[in-house]
Amino acid sequence: METTKSHIALLASPGMGHLIPVLELAKHLVSHQSFKVTVFVVATDHASLANTHLLQSPADSGDLLDIVLLPFIDVSDIGGPSVSFIATIVTTVLRSMPFLRSEISKMEFRPTALVVDLFGTDALEIADEYNMLKFVFIASNAWFLAVMLCTPEIDRKEIDEHVKNRKPLQIPGCKPIKFEHNLDVFFMDPNDPFYQGYVEAINKMSLTDGILVNTWDELEPTTLKALRETKKVPIYPIGPLVRPIEKSVFGNEIIAWLDKQPKQSVIYVSFGSGGTLSAQQVKELAWGLELSQQRFVWVLRPPTENDAAGTFLPLGNGSDATLDYLPDGFPARTQDRGLLVPMWAPQVEVLSHPSIGGFLTHCGWNSTMESIVNGVPMIAWPLYAEQKMNASMLTEDIGASIRVMAVESDAAVGREEIRSVVRKILVDRQGRNIRSRIKELKDNAANALAKGGSSYNSMSQVANICIQHLKAKASGA
Repeated sequence: METTKSHIALLASPGMGHLIPVLELAKHLVSHQSFKVTVFVVATDHASLANTHLLQSPADSGDLLDIVLLPFIDVSDIGGPSVSFIATIVTTVLRSMPFLRSEISKMEFRPTALVVDLFGTDALEIADEYNMLKFVFIASNAWFLAVMLCTPEIDRKEIDEHVKNRKPLQIPGCKPIKFEHNLDVFFMDPNDPFYQGYVEAINKMSLTDGILVNTWDELEPTTLKALRETKKVPIYPIGPLVRPIEKSVFGNEIIAWLDKQPKQSVIYVSFGSGGTLSAQQVKELAWGLELSQQRFVWVLRPPTENDAAGTFLPLGNGSDATLDYLPDGFPARTQDRGLLVPMWAPQVEVLSHPSIGGFLTHCGWNSTMESIVNGVPMIAWPLYAEQKMNASMLTEDIGASIRVMAVESDAAVGREEIRSVVRKILVDRQGRNIRSRIKELKDNAANALAKGGSSYNSMSQVANICIQHLKAKASGA
Protein backbone atom coordinates (compact mmCIF):
# COMPACT_ATOMS: atom_id res chain seq x y z
CA MET A 1 0.00 0.00 0.00
CA GLU A 2 1.52 3.31 -1.07
CA THR A 3 1.13 6.29 1.22
CA THR A 4 2.57 9.75 1.63
CA LYS A 5 2.56 9.59 5.43
CA SER A 6 5.68 8.35 7.23
CA HIS A 7 5.18 5.39 9.52
CA ILE A 8 7.58 5.04 12.46
CA ALA A 9 7.97 1.84 14.51
CA LEU A 10 9.35 2.08 18.04
CA LEU A 11 10.54 -0.83 20.18
CA ALA A 12 10.27 -0.45 23.98
CA SER A 13 12.34 -2.84 26.09
CA PRO A 14 11.10 -4.06 29.51
CA GLY A 15 10.83 -1.68 32.46
CA MET A 16 8.81 1.45 33.12
CA GLY A 17 11.96 3.55 32.80
CA HIS A 18 12.23 2.41 29.18
CA LEU A 19 8.55 2.25 28.25
CA ILE A 20 7.46 5.73 29.40
CA PRO A 21 9.97 7.78 27.35
CA VAL A 22 9.34 5.63 24.26
CA LEU A 23 5.60 6.26 24.57
CA GLU A 24 6.23 10.00 24.96
CA LEU A 25 8.41 9.98 21.85
CA ALA A 26 5.61 8.18 20.00
CA LYS A 27 3.03 10.76 21.10
CA HIS A 28 5.38 13.55 20.09
CA LEU A 29 5.79 12.09 16.58
CA VAL A 30 2.01 11.87 16.25
CA SER A 31 1.12 15.29 17.67
CA HIS A 32 3.97 17.34 16.18
CA GLN A 33 4.70 15.54 12.92
CA SER A 34 1.35 13.81 12.22
CA PHE A 35 3.24 10.58 11.57
CA LYS A 36 1.69 7.14 11.84
CA VAL A 37 3.42 5.41 14.79
CA THR A 38 3.42 1.82 16.02
CA VAL A 39 4.96 1.04 19.41
CA PHE A 40 6.00 -2.57 20.01
CA VAL A 41 6.22 -3.30 23.73
CA VAL A 42 8.42 -6.05 25.19
CA ALA A 43 7.39 -6.81 28.76
CA THR A 44 8.19 -9.35 31.46
CA ASP A 45 4.89 -8.86 33.27
CA HIS A 46 1.81 -8.44 31.07
CA ALA A 47 -0.84 -8.41 33.80
CA SER A 48 0.48 -5.51 35.85
CA LEU A 49 1.49 -3.57 32.73
CA ALA A 50 -2.11 -3.71 31.53
CA ASN A 51 -3.21 -2.28 34.89
CA THR A 52 -1.13 0.88 34.39
CA HIS A 53 -3.32 2.10 31.47
CA LEU A 54 -0.12 3.09 29.68
CA LEU A 55 -1.02 0.95 26.69
CA GLN A 56 -4.13 2.97 25.91
CA SER A 57 -3.66 5.28 22.95
CA PRO A 58 -4.46 8.94 23.75
CA ALA A 59 -7.90 10.06 22.58
CA ASP A 60 -6.42 12.84 20.44
CA SER A 61 -4.12 10.49 18.50
CA GLY A 62 -6.97 9.18 16.32
CA ASP A 63 -5.81 6.20 14.30
CA LEU A 64 -2.21 7.41 14.12
CA LEU A 65 -0.89 5.59 17.21
CA ASP A 66 -0.99 1.82 17.66
CA ILE A 67 0.49 0.07 20.69
CA VAL A 68 1.26 -3.62 20.22
CA LEU A 69 2.14 -5.82 23.19
CA LEU A 70 4.45 -8.58 21.97
CA PRO A 71 3.86 -12.11 23.34
CA PHE A 72 5.10 -12.93 26.81
CA ILE A 73 8.65 -14.30 26.93
CA ASP A 74 9.59 -16.84 29.59
CA VAL A 75 13.16 -16.25 30.78
CA SER A 76 12.98 -18.39 33.92
CA ASP A 77 15.58 -20.74 32.46
CA ILE A 78 18.43 -18.20 32.53
CA GLY A 79 18.90 -18.42 36.29
CA GLY A 80 17.42 -17.64 39.67
CA PRO A 81 17.06 -14.47 41.73
CA SER A 82 20.79 -13.74 41.40
CA VAL A 83 20.46 -12.94 37.68
CA SER A 84 20.71 -9.19 37.10
CA PHE A 85 17.81 -7.23 35.71
CA ILE A 86 20.07 -6.23 32.79
CA ALA A 87 20.54 -9.89 31.84
CA THR A 88 16.79 -10.42 32.06
CA ILE A 89 16.10 -7.44 29.79
CA VAL A 90 18.70 -8.47 27.21
CA THR A 91 17.43 -12.05 27.05
CA THR A 92 13.77 -11.01 26.90
CA VAL A 93 14.34 -8.58 24.03
CA LEU A 94 16.47 -11.07 22.08
CA ARG A 95 13.81 -13.78 22.36
CA SER A 96 11.15 -11.29 21.24
CA MET A 97 12.82 -10.71 17.85
CA PRO A 98 10.89 -13.44 15.95
CA PHE A 99 7.60 -11.92 17.14
CA LEU A 100 8.68 -8.42 16.12
CA ARG A 101 9.75 -9.65 12.68
CA SER A 102 6.42 -11.44 12.27
CA GLU A 103 4.40 -8.36 13.23
CA ILE A 104 6.28 -6.12 10.80
CA SER A 105 6.08 -8.65 7.96
CA LYS A 106 2.28 -8.73 8.30
CA MET A 107 1.91 -4.96 7.98
CA GLU A 108 0.37 -3.68 4.76
CA PHE A 109 2.00 -0.30 5.34
CA ARG A 110 5.46 -1.15 6.66
CA PRO A 111 7.39 1.39 8.70
CA THR A 112 9.64 4.00 7.16
CA ALA A 113 11.94 3.85 10.18
CA LEU A 114 12.59 1.70 13.22
CA VAL A 115 13.61 3.31 16.52
CA VAL A 116 15.10 1.10 19.24
CA ASP A 117 16.80 1.68 22.58
CA LEU A 118 20.17 0.37 23.80
CA PHE A 119 18.69 -3.06 24.50
CA GLY A 120 16.96 -3.35 21.13
CA THR A 121 19.87 -3.10 18.71
CA ASP A 122 19.36 -6.71 17.52
CA ALA A 123 16.15 -5.46 15.89
CA LEU A 124 18.17 -3.23 13.56
CA GLU A 125 18.71 -6.28 11.32
CA ILE A 126 14.95 -6.36 10.76
CA ALA A 127 15.10 -2.73 9.66
CA ASP A 128 17.74 -3.70 7.08
CA GLU A 129 15.54 -6.52 5.79
CA TYR A 130 12.69 -4.11 5.03
CA ASN A 131 14.75 -1.11 3.88
CA MET A 132 13.84 0.97 6.92
CA LEU A 133 15.80 3.85 8.40
CA LYS A 134 17.46 2.95 11.71
CA PHE A 135 17.54 5.15 14.79
CA VAL A 136 18.45 4.56 18.42
CA PHE A 137 16.66 6.45 21.21
CA ILE A 138 18.73 6.96 24.36
CA ALA A 139 16.31 7.90 27.16
CA SER A 140 19.19 9.34 29.16
CA ASN A 141 21.67 12.19 28.80
CA ALA A 142 24.42 13.01 26.31
CA TRP A 143 27.21 12.37 28.84
CA PHE A 144 26.05 8.77 29.30
CA LEU A 145 25.78 8.40 25.52
CA ALA A 146 29.32 9.74 25.07
CA VAL A 147 30.66 7.19 27.55
CA MET A 148 28.88 4.38 25.71
CA LEU A 149 30.06 5.39 22.26
CA CYS A 150 33.71 5.65 23.27
CA THR A 151 33.82 2.44 25.35
CA PRO A 152 34.99 0.16 22.50
CA GLU A 153 37.89 2.51 21.77
CA ILE A 154 39.16 3.02 25.32
CA ASP A 155 42.45 1.25 25.97
CA ARG A 156 41.89 -1.65 28.35
CA LYS A 157 44.84 -0.45 30.45
CA GLU A 158 43.00 2.81 31.11
CA ILE A 159 39.91 0.89 32.23
CA ASP A 160 42.06 -1.27 34.52
CA GLU A 161 43.58 1.88 36.03
CA HIS A 162 40.09 3.21 36.57
CA VAL A 163 38.86 0.03 38.27
CA LYS A 164 41.94 -1.04 40.23
CA ASN A 165 43.54 2.30 41.10
CA ARG A 166 40.36 4.40 41.07
CA LYS A 167 41.73 6.87 38.54
CA PRO A 168 39.26 9.00 36.56
CA LEU A 169 38.49 7.62 33.12
CA GLN A 170 39.01 10.20 30.41
CA ILE A 171 36.18 10.64 27.89
CA PRO A 172 37.16 12.71 24.80
CA GLY A 173 35.73 16.20 25.01
CA CYS A 174 33.65 15.38 28.10
CA LYS A 175 33.79 15.28 31.86
CA PRO A 176 35.86 12.27 33.10
CA ILE A 177 34.16 9.32 34.79
CA LYS A 178 35.11 9.06 38.45
CA PHE A 179 35.48 5.67 40.10
CA GLU A 180 32.57 6.61 42.39
CA HIS A 181 30.23 6.65 39.39
CA ASN A 182 30.51 2.84 39.36
CA LEU A 183 29.33 2.01 35.86
CA ASP A 184 29.02 -1.77 35.95
CA VAL A 185 30.29 -2.28 32.41
CA PHE A 186 33.81 -1.21 33.37
CA PHE A 187 33.96 -3.88 36.05
CA MET A 188 33.13 -6.69 33.62
CA ASP A 189 35.64 -9.16 32.25
CA PRO A 190 36.18 -8.19 28.57
CA ASN A 191 35.55 -11.85 27.69
CA ASP A 192 32.20 -11.85 29.46
CA PRO A 193 29.42 -12.46 26.89
CA PHE A 194 27.41 -9.55 28.28
CA TYR A 195 30.37 -7.17 27.90
CA GLN A 196 30.90 -8.36 24.34
CA GLY A 197 27.18 -7.92 23.67
CA TYR A 198 27.36 -4.39 25.06
CA VAL A 199 30.25 -3.50 22.73
CA GLU A 200 28.44 -5.10 19.79
CA ALA A 201 25.34 -3.02 20.57
CA ILE A 202 27.42 0.18 20.58
CA ASN A 203 29.03 -0.72 17.27
CA LYS A 204 25.56 -1.25 15.79
CA MET A 205 24.44 2.12 17.17
CA SER A 206 27.34 3.79 15.37
CA LEU A 207 26.09 2.46 12.02
CA THR A 208 22.56 3.84 12.32
CA ASP A 209 21.01 6.90 10.69
CA GLY A 210 21.12 8.74 13.99
CA ILE A 211 20.80 8.67 17.76
CA LEU A 212 17.97 10.52 19.49
CA VAL A 213 18.78 11.66 23.05
CA ASN A 214 16.39 12.83 25.78
CA THR A 215 18.30 16.03 26.50
CA TRP A 216 18.69 19.43 24.86
CA ASP A 217 21.52 21.56 23.55
CA GLU A 218 21.44 24.20 26.26
CA LEU A 219 21.58 21.62 29.08
CA GLU A 220 24.70 19.80 27.83
CA PRO A 221 26.39 22.08 25.26
CA THR A 222 29.97 20.87 25.79
CA THR A 223 29.15 17.15 25.65
CA LEU A 224 26.89 17.48 22.61
CA LYS A 225 29.54 19.53 20.81
CA ALA A 226 32.10 16.78 21.52
CA LEU A 227 29.73 14.09 20.26
CA ARG A 228 29.06 15.95 17.03
CA GLU A 229 32.74 16.60 16.41
CA THR A 230 33.54 12.88 16.52
CA LYS A 231 31.17 12.45 13.53
CA LYS A 232 30.62 8.79 14.40
CA VAL A 233 26.86 9.07 13.98
CA PRO A 234 24.40 12.00 13.79
CA ILE A 235 23.14 13.07 17.24
CA TYR A 236 19.67 14.53 17.73
CA PRO A 237 18.88 15.98 21.18
CA ILE A 238 15.06 16.03 21.28
CA GLY A 239 14.25 16.42 24.98
CA PRO A 240 12.98 16.89 27.48
CA LEU A 241 10.29 14.30 26.72
CA VAL A 242 8.14 13.75 29.81
CA ARG A 243 4.67 12.42 30.46
CA PRO A 244 2.10 15.24 30.44
CA ILE A 245 -0.18 15.94 33.41
CA GLU A 246 -3.36 13.86 33.40
CA LYS A 247 -6.39 15.81 34.56
CA SER A 248 -8.12 12.58 35.61
CA VAL A 249 -5.60 12.20 38.45
CA PHE A 250 -6.88 15.30 40.20
CA GLY A 251 -9.16 14.17 42.97
CA ASN A 252 -6.59 11.52 43.86
CA GLU A 253 -6.07 11.35 47.66
CA ILE A 254 -2.41 12.41 47.29
CA ILE A 255 -3.34 15.51 45.32
CA ALA A 256 -6.14 16.24 47.78
CA TRP A 257 -3.63 16.10 50.66
CA LEU A 258 -1.20 18.35 48.79
CA ASP A 259 -3.98 20.88 48.19
CA LYS A 260 -4.06 21.48 51.96
CA GLN A 261 -0.32 22.20 52.32
CA PRO A 262 1.46 25.57 52.02
CA LYS A 263 3.25 26.46 48.82
CA GLN A 264 6.67 24.79 48.33
CA SER A 265 6.53 23.20 51.79
CA VAL A 266 6.57 19.46 50.94
CA ILE A 267 9.45 17.15 50.07
CA TYR A 268 8.46 14.38 47.66
CA VAL A 269 10.41 11.14 48.25
CA SER A 270 10.48 8.47 45.56
CA PHE A 271 13.12 6.13 44.17
CA GLY A 272 11.40 5.54 40.85
CA SER A 273 9.72 2.47 39.44
CA GLY A 274 12.64 0.19 40.26
CA GLY A 275 14.58 1.57 43.23
CA THR A 276 14.60 -0.13 46.63
CA LEU A 277 16.47 0.37 49.91
CA SER A 278 17.71 -1.97 52.61
CA ALA A 279 15.73 -2.36 55.82
CA GLN A 280 18.30 -0.33 57.75
CA GLN A 281 18.25 2.43 55.14
CA VAL A 282 14.45 2.64 55.16
CA LYS A 283 14.54 3.16 58.92
CA GLU A 284 17.25 5.84 58.67
CA LEU A 285 15.25 7.63 56.00
CA ALA A 286 12.14 7.55 58.17
CA TRP A 287 14.05 8.97 61.15
CA GLY A 288 15.63 11.64 58.95
CA LEU A 289 12.26 12.79 57.64
CA GLU A 290 10.84 12.88 61.15
CA LEU A 291 13.81 14.82 62.54
CA SER A 292 13.60 17.38 59.72
CA GLN A 293 10.17 18.46 60.98
CA GLN A 294 9.17 19.11 57.36
CA ARG A 295 6.13 17.98 55.42
CA PHE A 296 6.65 14.98 53.11
CA VAL A 297 5.03 12.59 50.65
CA TRP A 298 6.97 9.31 50.67
CA VAL A 299 6.37 6.56 48.09
CA LEU A 300 7.26 3.42 50.02
CA ARG A 301 8.33 -0.02 48.89
CA PRO A 302 9.23 -2.98 51.09
CA PRO A 303 12.98 -3.13 51.70
CA THR A 304 15.27 -5.49 49.82
CA GLU A 305 18.83 -6.40 50.71
CA ASN A 306 21.72 -6.01 48.24
CA ASP A 307 19.54 -5.12 45.24
CA ALA A 308 18.97 -1.40 44.66
CA ALA A 309 17.04 -2.20 41.45
CA GLY A 310 14.80 -4.72 43.18
CA THR A 311 11.53 -3.63 41.55
CA PHE A 312 12.79 -2.48 38.14
CA LEU A 313 10.97 -5.15 36.13
CA PRO A 314 7.80 -5.93 38.15
CA LEU A 315 5.40 -3.23 37.00
CA GLY A 316 2.11 -1.77 38.11
CA ASN A 317 0.80 0.05 41.14
CA GLY A 318 0.13 -2.72 43.61
CA SER A 319 0.43 -1.90 47.29
CA ASP A 320 1.97 -3.16 50.49
CA ALA A 321 -0.13 -1.46 53.13
CA THR A 322 1.40 -3.14 56.20
CA LEU A 323 4.34 -0.70 56.53
CA ASP A 324 5.71 -2.89 59.32
CA TYR A 325 9.27 -2.19 58.16
CA LEU A 326 9.09 1.42 59.44
CA PRO A 327 10.26 2.48 62.92
CA ASP A 328 7.70 1.76 65.63
CA GLY A 329 5.18 4.57 65.89
CA PHE A 330 6.53 6.49 62.86
CA PRO A 331 3.22 6.70 60.93
CA ALA A 332 1.35 7.96 64.00
CA ARG A 333 4.02 10.50 64.98
CA THR A 334 4.19 12.02 61.48
CA GLN A 335 0.56 11.75 60.38
CA ASP A 336 -0.03 15.50 60.71
CA ARG A 337 2.76 16.46 58.32
CA GLY A 338 3.51 13.34 56.27
CA LEU A 339 1.73 11.15 53.76
CA LEU A 340 2.89 7.54 53.27
CA VAL A 341 2.03 6.13 49.83
CA PRO A 342 2.54 2.39 49.25
CA MET A 343 4.33 1.47 46.02
CA TRP A 344 3.18 4.08 43.49
CA ALA A 345 2.18 7.73 43.07
CA PRO A 346 1.22 9.85 40.02
CA GLN A 347 4.66 11.45 39.93
CA VAL A 348 4.21 14.09 37.22
CA GLU A 349 1.04 15.34 38.89
CA VAL A 350 2.76 15.40 42.30
CA LEU A 351 5.81 17.27 41.01
CA SER A 352 3.62 19.82 39.23
CA HIS A 353 1.73 20.65 42.45
CA PRO A 354 2.57 24.09 43.91
CA SER A 355 3.01 22.69 47.44
CA ILE A 356 6.02 20.59 46.37
CA GLY A 357 9.27 22.29 47.34
CA GLY A 358 11.79 19.52 46.68
CA PHE A 359 12.25 16.02 45.31
CA LEU A 360 14.40 13.37 46.99
CA THR A 361 15.15 11.20 43.97
CA HIS A 362 17.24 8.28 42.76
CA CYS A 363 18.22 10.44 39.76
CA GLY A 364 16.75 8.22 37.08
CA TRP A 365 16.72 10.35 33.96
CA ASN A 366 12.93 10.27 33.54
CA SER A 367 12.49 11.55 37.09
CA THR A 368 15.21 14.14 36.55
CA MET A 369 13.49 15.49 33.44
CA GLU A 370 10.11 15.57 35.20
CA SER A 371 11.62 17.52 38.09
CA ILE A 372 13.31 20.08 35.84
CA VAL A 373 10.23 20.56 33.64
CA ASN A 374 8.20 21.29 36.77
CA GLY A 375 10.84 23.51 38.36
CA VAL A 376 11.44 21.33 41.45
CA PRO A 377 14.92 21.31 43.09
CA MET A 378 16.32 17.88 43.85
CA ILE A 379 18.11 15.93 46.56
CA ALA A 380 20.23 13.42 44.65
CA TRP A 381 20.29 9.86 46.05
CA PRO A 382 21.48 7.61 43.19
CA LEU A 383 21.09 3.84 43.42
CA TYR A 384 22.13 1.96 40.26
CA ALA A 385 22.99 2.11 36.53
CA GLU A 386 24.07 5.60 35.37
CA GLN A 387 22.30 7.35 38.27
CA LYS A 388 25.57 8.29 40.00
CA MET A 389 26.67 10.04 36.81
CA ASN A 390 23.33 11.83 36.69
CA ALA A 391 23.68 12.90 40.32
CA SER A 392 27.17 14.24 39.66
CA MET A 393 25.99 16.25 36.68
CA LEU A 394 22.95 17.63 38.53
CA THR A 395 24.96 18.66 41.57
CA GLU A 396 28.36 19.69 40.20
CA ASP A 397 27.61 20.95 36.69
CA ILE A 398 23.99 22.04 36.44
CA GLY A 399 23.37 23.22 40.01
CA ALA A 400 19.91 21.63 40.22
CA SER A 401 20.42 19.45 43.30
CA ILE A 402 22.29 18.73 46.49
CA ARG A 403 23.71 15.27 47.16
CA VAL A 404 23.19 12.94 50.12
CA MET A 405 26.44 11.51 51.45
CA ALA A 406 27.01 8.45 53.60
CA VAL A 407 29.76 8.59 56.25
CA GLU A 408 31.35 5.57 54.54
CA SER A 409 30.88 4.52 50.91
CA ASP A 410 29.13 1.22 51.73
CA ALA A 411 27.24 2.45 54.77
CA ALA A 412 23.64 3.59 55.02
CA VAL A 413 22.98 7.31 54.73
CA GLY A 414 22.43 8.46 58.31
CA ARG A 415 19.36 10.17 59.70
CA GLU A 416 21.23 13.38 60.53
CA GLU A 417 22.43 13.71 56.94
CA ILE A 418 18.89 13.17 55.69
CA ARG A 419 17.50 15.70 58.17
CA SER A 420 20.11 18.20 57.01
CA VAL A 421 19.56 17.89 53.24
CA VAL A 422 15.76 17.99 53.57
CA ARG A 423 15.97 21.22 55.57
CA LYS A 424 18.53 22.66 53.14
CA ILE A 425 16.29 22.12 50.13
CA LEU A 426 13.06 23.31 51.80
CA VAL A 427 14.14 25.92 54.35
CA ASP A 428 17.75 27.05 54.03
CA ARG A 429 19.33 29.55 51.63
CA GLN A 430 21.02 26.79 49.62
CA GLY A 431 17.62 25.45 48.64
CA ARG A 432 16.51 28.89 47.49
CA ASN A 433 19.59 29.20 45.26
CA ILE A 434 18.93 25.81 43.68
CA ARG A 435 15.25 26.68 43.25
CA SER A 436 16.24 29.83 41.40
CA ARG A 437 18.57 27.83 39.17
CA ILE A 438 15.98 25.18 38.37
CA LYS A 439 13.41 27.81 37.41
CA GLU A 440 15.93 28.93 34.78
CA LEU A 441 16.27 25.34 33.59
CA LYS A 442 12.48 24.95 33.44
CA ASP A 443 12.20 27.96 31.13
CA ASN A 444 15.23 26.78 29.17
CA ALA A 445 13.63 23.37 28.62
CA ALA A 446 10.35 24.88 27.47
CA ASN A 447 12.20 27.08 24.97
CA ALA A 448 14.04 24.06 23.56
CA LEU A 449 10.74 22.33 22.77
CA ALA A 450 8.99 25.42 21.44
CA LYS A 451 8.81 26.11 17.70
CA GLY A 452 12.27 27.22 16.59
CA GLY A 453 13.92 25.80 19.73
CA SER A 454 16.90 23.46 19.59
CA SER A 455 14.98 20.25 20.31
CA TYR A 456 12.10 21.25 18.04
CA ASN A 457 14.60 21.76 15.22
CA SER A 458 16.34 18.42 15.94
CA MET A 459 13.04 16.55 15.78
CA SER A 460 12.17 18.37 12.56
CA GLN A 461 15.46 17.19 11.05
CA VAL A 462 14.65 13.57 11.94
CA ALA A 463 11.14 13.96 10.53
CA ASN A 464 12.51 15.38 7.28
CA ILE A 465 14.93 12.46 6.92
CA CYS A 466 12.01 10.05 7.27
CA ILE A 467 9.91 11.96 4.72
CA GLN A 468 12.74 12.02 2.19
CA HIS A 469 13.38 8.29 2.68
CA LEU A 470 9.69 7.55 2.08
CA LYS A 471 9.74 9.63 -1.12
CA ALA A 472 12.86 7.83 -2.34
CA LYS A 473 11.23 4.43 -1.71
CA ALA A 474 8.09 5.53 -3.54
CA SER A 475 10.13 6.60 -6.55
CA GLY A 476 11.99 3.29 -6.57
CA ALA A 477 15.34 4.77 -5.55
